Amino acid sequence: MTDPSAATPPPDPAEAPTDGTAPDTVPDGEPGPGASGTEEAGTEERETGTGEPDAGTDEVGADETGADEAGGDEAGGEEAGTGAEEGPDEAAGSGDGSTAGNAPSGGEAASGEAAAELSEAQAELAAQRELRARIEQRKAERSAPVEAGTKLSGTAADLLAAVRAVESGTRPAAVPRVEEPAPARPAPAAAAPERTVRPPAPAAPTVTEEATTAVRQVLARGGAPETLAAQVAAVLGEGAARALADDPWQLLAVPGVRAEQADGFARALLGAECGPADPRRAVALTAWLLEQAARQGHTALEIGAVRDGLARLSVPEPDKAVDLAVSEAAVLVFQEEDEPEDDTEYIDRADGADRADGADGAQAAEEGQGQPPRPEAPVLLGLERFALAEESLADGLARLVRTVHPASWDGPELARAAGTHGLVLHTGGEAARAEPAALAGEARARGLRVALAAYTARDGAVPVTALLSGAAGPGRDAEGALALDLLVVLDAPQLGLEPAAALVEALPDGCRLVLSGDPHVLGAAGPGRVFADLLAARIAPVIASRTPDPGPIGELISGIGIGELNQVAAPGKEVVIVPVRDAGEAVHRTVQLVADSIPRAIGVPTEHTQVITVGHGGSAGTRALNAALKQRLNPGPGRFGGFDPGDRAAHSPAPGRTVTGTVVSADAEGLHLDCGGTRVVVPKERVESELRHGWALTAHQAAGARWPAAVVVLPGDAAGGLSRPWVYTAFGRAERHLSVVHGVDQALPRAVAEGVAPERTTRLRPLLDALLADDDEA
Repeated sequence: MTDPSAATPPPDPAEAPTDGTAPDTVPDGEPGPGASGTEEAGTEERETGTGEPDAGTDEVGADETGADEAGGDEAGGEEAGTGAEEGPDEAAGSGDGSTAGNAPSGGEAASGEAAAELSEAQAELAAQRELRARIEQRKAERSAPVEAGTKLSGTAADLLAAVRAVESGTRPAAVPRVEEPAPARPAPAAAAPERTVRPPAPAAPTVTEEATTAVRQVLARGGAPETLAAQVAAVLGEGAARALADDPWQLLAVPGVRAEQADGFARALLGAECGPADPRRAVALTAWLLEQAARQGHTALEIGAVRDGLARLSVPEPDKAVDLAVSEAAVLVFQEEDEPEDDTEYIDRADGADRADGADGAQAAEEGQGQPPRPEAPVLLGLERFALAEESLADGLARLVRTVHPASWDGPELARAAGTHGLVLHTGGEAARAEPAALAGEARARGLRVALAAYTARDGAVPVTALLSGAAGPGRDAEGALALDLLVVLDAPQLGLEPAAALVEALPDGCRLVLSGDPHVLGAAGPGRVFADLLAARIAPVIASRTPDPGPIGELISGIGIGELNQVAAPGKEVVIVPVRDAGEAVHRTVQLVADSIPRAIGVPTEHTQVITVGHGGSAGTRALNAALKQRLNPGPGRFGGFDPGDRAAHSPAPGRTVTGTVVSADAEGLHLDCGGTRVVVPKERVESELRHGWALTAHQAAGARWPAAVVVLPGDAAGGLSRPWVYTAFGRAERHLSVVHGVDQALPRAVAEGVAPERTTRLRPLLDALLADDDEA
C-alpha cells in the first residue's frame, strides 16, 4: 500500500481548491490498492484549517430537526438513517444554505405522465399504511397512563414482574413474550391452505391547518422555531398542541431533536415545575434512547444499556424510570430464549431423551449426560413500532414456509429449492444477480405469476416501494394480497425491517419468496438486519452462487470479502490509487478525476462517475465534495431551493432510500427530477428535507446501485469510519473503473482485515427460532 506523507489537519472545505491542471492520464503507478507505485500529487502543499465536522447548536432549530436527519452514525462514521443520513448533531439543511421556499412559481410545466405518477414519498406511505394502521389500533386500545406498575394486569403485569425478578437475581418461572397470535397451522396436504384476508389500506391521516397553527403557538411560547409546527403536528396528530403543552418532552418525537433542546423547551413552558426528575421526562427520554438506537440499526436494547443512557442524561434513579416507561407502555420489555451462536445443541436427542434447560440441564451436565445449561437471555427493551414489525415479519415468514405446496422444478439448484420451499435465500456478488433473475423468467415460462423486485430499479427489477404501493407490479387480488405465486427480491441486505414486514404481509398464502443478495455489503440503513438474521436462523435453504465477479475490480472485491486487501493486476487502469496528504487535497484531486482524468483517460463521462465518501460532515464529506463539484461542473446561484437545472441530486423520499437524478426544472408544483428516465416531482415544501446534491454520496446511500466509474474518497479524518463492509460496499459500486483517493495510510488494510461492522441487537432470529421450535414440537 502506498505510504503517503503524514496527514496534516484538513483545511476548511470552503477553501478547498477546485481547479488546477489535471494530469494527462489517470494516475500512473502500479494499479490496485496494494500497488507500490504512486502518482505525483501535482499540487503544492496548502495551508490547513481545523477540518472539524459541522457542529450542531444548542438551540432547537430547523437545522437540527429536519425530517431527513434521522440517521445515526454507523461503523464509526457512516450514517444509517434517512437518505440524508445524519445524526441529530448535524445540520439538517441541504448544505447549500437554501430553503424550499425559493422554488419559483413559474418554469417548465410537468408532463402529463409525471402528474399522474405517485411520488416516492407517497409510494412509501402507501406501502406501510397497513402496518401503521395496526400500530395505531394497538395504541388506541391503551387507556390513560397508570401509576408505575400498580394498575397493570395480564401480560403487561407479567412482563414488569419478570424484569424485576431478573433484577433481584431470581429467575421468573416463565417470561411471556409480547407477540401477535401464532399463525394457524396449515390444513392437511390434500386441502388448500387458508388464505389470509387483509383489509384495504386506510387513508393517510391528515392534520388540519388549525391544529398546525395551535402547535405553532405552543412552540413560540417555548422558544422553539415555529417551522417545526408541521412536523410536530404530523407526529403527534390532531391534538398535538395540547399534548405538547401538557408534556413538552414529547418534542423528542420529532426526528433530530436532542435531549438538551427538549429540556430547554420544557423549562420555558413549565418554569419552576420543570426538573430532571419529572416522570414525563423519564418516559420520553427512555423512548428517545431507543429511537436513537434504531438509527444505528438496533430494534431493541439491553435494559442495562438503557439505564446507563438515562444516567448520562441526569435522570435520577434510572431503574425506576425504566419501570415507569414500561408501565405506561411507552416501551416494551422482552426476554426471549435465543439460540446459541454456534452449532452446540442444548437438547441432546442422541439417546432419545430430551435434556431440559435450566436446573434440569445443570443436573444433566453434572451427570455427564448433556450440555451445560443455556446462558440466560438478556432482558431487552424496545419500541412497539419495531416490535410489531419484527413479530409480523416472523409470523409472515413462518406462514409462507408452512403454506407452500412443494413442487418438483427442473433446472439449477436455485430453481429446485424454490420449487420445494416457501422461502429460499440466495447469496452472491454482482454477477450472481443473473441467477435469481433467470429463475423469475423460468417461473413465468411455467405459467406462474412472478415479480422481480429490488432496492433500486435496475436489471429489470421494480423498486420494492413501487411494488407495495401498486405503482408497479401485478397489483392486489380480491383479498388485498399481491397477485403473485413467486416473488424474487434482489439486494436483500438493503431491505429494511418495516418494508420487509409490509412485503411479507402482502404475500398470499402459498406464495414462494426468494431473497437474494450479497451478505458482505452494508446492511439496510435503519433498524433491523433482516437478511443476516434469516441466514443465521437457518429456517430456509441457502443457495450460495459460485459465479465470481469478473475483472480486476471483481478480484479486488472478492479479496476484501474474506478480509484481504490484495494487489490486483489492472492493465487497463481498472483500479487506481491516488495518494493525498490531507482533506483539502482529497477534494481537489477528486474534482480533477471526475471532471477531467476519468472521462479523458478511461472514457467514462462525468455524469456516469459517482463519488463515494464516509460521511456528510468534515472537510471531505459529501457537503464539501458536492460544493466543489458543483462549482466545477455546474456553477450557478441555486435559484431553485439551492439547485439549478443540470445539478445532480440525491433524492431521499423515505428513511434509508436514496435515488440519484438530475434537476430538470422547477415550477409552483416543485422541483422536477429525471431519475433514470423516470420523472419525479419533489414538492417545494419537501425540497430542503428530501434533496441534496448528488455528485457525492455516502456508501449507505450508494448501496444497491452501480456506476461505470466510482471515486472512493478516504481522507485522513475518515479512518475511524472504515470497516470491511463499508470498504466492500464502496469499492463494489464501480463497474469499469475504480479510483481510490487515499489518505488513510494503513487504516485501509487494517479496516479490511479487522474492521467488522458493529453488531445490531434485533429480535427477529429468536422469534423465528421460537416458531420453528413450535413446528418441531407439533
